[in-house]
Amino acid sequence: MEYELIYSSRKSIAIQIMEDGRVVVRAPKKAGNRAIEKFIVEKENWIRTKQQETRDAYENKKSELLTDAQKIKMKNLAKEVFAAKTAHFARIMGVTYGRITIREQKTRWGSCSSAGNLNFNWKLLLGPEEVVDYVVVHELAHRREMNHSARFYAVVAEIMPDYKVWQRWLKVNGKRL
Repeated sequence: MEYELIYSSRKSIAIQIMEDGRVVVRAPKKAGNRAIEKFIVEKENWIRTKQQETRDAYENKKSELLTDAQKIKMKNLAKEVFAAKTAHFARIMGVTYGRITIREQKTRWGSCSSAGNLNFNWKLLLGPEEVVDYVVVHELAHRREMNHSARFYAVVAEIMPDYKVWQRWLKVNGKRL
């Protein structure tokens, strides 16, 4: 694993994940290479997870740089993508739904009303496709369980057994379902 090593007058070894995913290790001036390497090996899973989360969050910030014309194109694309994915997963899950609305919500990636109407945030298209799939499946699961109980997540897991990976991605990117 590549990392930048910075020695300073500190008492413990610390790892910092930069916005672009680079790893910076800060160590006491007297720390030996073996101790530093051992620490990094012990923290490797954590480092890799945080690198991915940080890169994903950085990519999501790029949406703030889009022009109004680009945002309109993304919203139109989102209408097509969410219509197709919702129809696909609804067939698999055996559920129905009402209308689909595309929004730019500040606090949500998606929602499902008691009438079965679905809202999706177009910015989801800026993330991995699996995140889009997860949010569609999540909202459609509310057609069977209108809550976030264990039974609800069992419905989600039937379609996406790895849903927790994408749930974590959403949390890192600052929104909730």
